[in-house]
Amino acid sequence: MSSDTVKDLTPSRENNVATENKDAHIGNNGGTEILSKNQRKKLLRHQKWEDERNLRKQKRKEKRQKRSLERKTQGDEGGEFVAGRKRLRKEVKPSSPLRLVIDCSFDNLMMFKDVRKLHKQIQRCYAVNRRAVHPVQFYLTSLGGKLKQNMDKTDEGWVNWKDITVKAEAYHEVVAKEQLVYLTSDSPNVLTELDDTKAYVIGGLVDHNHHKGITFERAQELGINHAQLPLNSFVKMNSRKVLAVNHVFEIMLVYLEKRDWQEAFFTVLPLRKGAIPLGQEGTATEEEDFDRDSDTAETVIQNTQDQQEKGQGGQDTLQLKEAPKEQTAA
Repeated sequence: MSSDTVKDLTPSRENNVATENKDAHIGNNGGTEILSKNQRKKLLRHQKWEDERNLRKQKRKEKRQKRSLERKTQGDEGGEFVAGRKRLRKEVKPSSPLRLVIDCSFDNLMMFKDVRKLHKQIQRCYAVNRRAVHPVQFYLTSLGGKLKQNMDKTDEGWVNWKDITVKAEAYHEVVAKEQLVYLTSDSPNVLTELDDTKAYVIGGLVDHNHHKGITFERAQELGINHAQLPLNSFVKMNSRKVLAVNHVFEIMLVYLEKRDWQEAFFTVLPLRKGAIPLGQEGTATEEEDFDRDSDTAETVIQNTQDQQEKGQGGQDTLQLKEAPKEQTAA
């Protein structure tokens, strides 16, 4: 073979080597390995992903800027903006002078599991007040002991809560006695209207009803006003008339918005309570379950009520069995 022929073959050999190098990579042992078709495709996709990294980053930045501008525009108009599943957090100033106080002075009467449940109820109260149409002035008093320890351990962010007044002192040391009204089922007084000049106290006690009537006794000892919610005037229930602390709190908030006790009760009361409007016992139908805290302990609003009597014609009225729930004394 002549030298010219060898020269003609050399470029072709180099091209073949270059083509093979495209389909090969350095293996773990230092040698070259031939890539399969799928491996080459995967390598190309990875290379494309890397090449477009800066472009994706720029798109995300533009998207965040667009969202920020929309939130700012919506906030200036005074409305709410929802992006995905996130709700715009806005500064909420109490629109009602009415005060709701949770009395946390029963720490020594509760087991630690019940303290944790009370903490959940307080979290719920804070959340609904932040979203309420007419948020109230929210107070936590006598905060300390196991409750505060649990809050510090499991919810460190609570110290940054807004629109809430937290005090280690008792409620009667924070608010003048003549302005206090303790909400307790044992009171003979029935609450019909809310007085914006008053501070309504909810007993923060989860005790499985072992200390029934304790809040009423304390209210009498301090010589402050007391009352019970007008549940008997609007609601017929198959179960015991007990509500979680946050249920009482929510009922008060809904009443401030609607100015209708019956609507407030049936907006908040869970279906498991078997609640129906008074006077409609024989024609009760199932309603939507509005239970917002089925895992929390409950605070007593009214005394235990007997099972509903059978309706006319031998038909039993609707009775919804309630799963065992922890109770609180009020």
